Amino acid sequence: MRILYVEDDSMNRRVVRDMFASLGMDIDEAADVATGLRMIDESSFDAIVTDLMMPEADGLALISAIRRRADAGAAVPILVLTADTSDLARENCLRGGANDVMTKPIGIATLVERLGRAMAASENMVFN
Repeated sequence: MRILYVEDDSMNRRVVRDMFASLGMDIDEAADVATGLRMIDESSFDAIVTDLMMPEADGLALISAIRRRADAGAAVPILVLTADTSDLARENCLRGGANDVMTKPIGIATLVERLGRAMAASENMVFN
C-alpha cells in the first residue's frame, strides 16, 4: 500500500510516518500542497492523508485539485488529519470530497481503521 501524507509540520509528519513504519508500511511525504500535487502527477497512491491548515494552499485546495482530475487518480481515498475540531471544518472537508476527517492527536488503531474504511468505501464513490 502506498500512502502520501501532505503536512507542513515536520514533527507531525514524523509521528504519522512512525505509526505507519510500526506496521511495516512506508509513506511518501510532502511538506506542502504544491509538492504533493507534483508527487501525485509522478506516481499513483492508494490513499492520501492531508493536513487541513497549511500555508499558501490548504488541504481543501489539495482535495479539490485531486477530485477535478480526469484520470483514475481522482477517486483515491483522501483523509484529512487536522487539529480543527469544528463541525464546519468537518462539513467543508466532506463536502469538498474528503472521505473522512480525523482530529489530531490520533492513535494508530484509529488511523488504520479509518484508512481501511475509507479505502473500502471509495470503491463505490463517484466524484464530479
